[in-house]
Amino acid sequence: MEFRIAIPARYASTRLPGKPLREIGGRPMLEHVYRRAVESGAAEVVIATDDVRIQRVAEGFGARVCMTEPQHPSGTDRLAEVATALGWNEGDIVVNLQGDEPLMPPRLLRQVAAALDVHPDAAIATLCTPIHTTAELFDPHVVKVVCDRDGYALYFSRAPIPWDRDAFGVTTEELPESRLHYRHVGLYAYRVGFLQRFAAGAPCSLERTESLEQLRALWSGERIHVGVVEAPPGHGVDTEEDLARVAAQLAG
Repeated sequence: MEFRIAIPARYASTRLPGKPLREIGGRPMLEHVYRRAVESGAAEVVIATDDVRIQRVAEGFGARVCMTEPQHPSGTDRLAEVATALGWNEGDIVVNLQGDEPLMPPRLLRQVAAALDVHPDAAIATLCTPIHTTAELFDPHVVKVVCDRDGYALYFSRAPIPWDRDAFGVTTEELPESRLHYRHVGLYAYRVGFLQRFAAGAPCSLERTESLEQLRALWSGERIHVGVVEAPPGHGVDTEEDLARVAAQLAG
């Protein structure tokens, strides 16, 4: 199996300006992310950015950089531009690794790419992990996913799905014994042909309502395979507190 990894990296961040270039252990965070990608065994790793400051730093630590347009409605649209600019084939598999995920295990990058490789009817592969607490289940910042018997996504939502009518009719303080609740892990593998179709489309009502772009794919009839991992990847970086937490873990 051969796959590529694209790392979207934007300088602008409302909560942590210049996030990809913030240092962790003496190296920019983006370099840690790049190293995780290289360790996965990907045939090609490219950083996609619209900022020359990121370009300069990335090329300084040896990364290939693809400069993209500054205005994209989603990260998936940015990946479509990269695939076109680099001449990737329609059947090529590309993994989208966010530039603020320095703790992403390389094995998960391989796993999500392999899942797409062995499911030729899927346009996207992604991952999920079991939910263990009601706090997680009822948190709208935690995206939930429900799948069919073959592991294909039926729906993603910020709401607690599936809703166990009988169990939650008694209490919402405990999880039902059925254990059917899964948290979506925001790591994706795409076929390049899908990226081009996606970029040509417009957001659908479901996508706008839930603020989840993967719903555009389901709405348009694309299939998404969802693999299960028992433990979620390490924490991403959105705030100063996240940065300190990740630095401590990498130092350890």
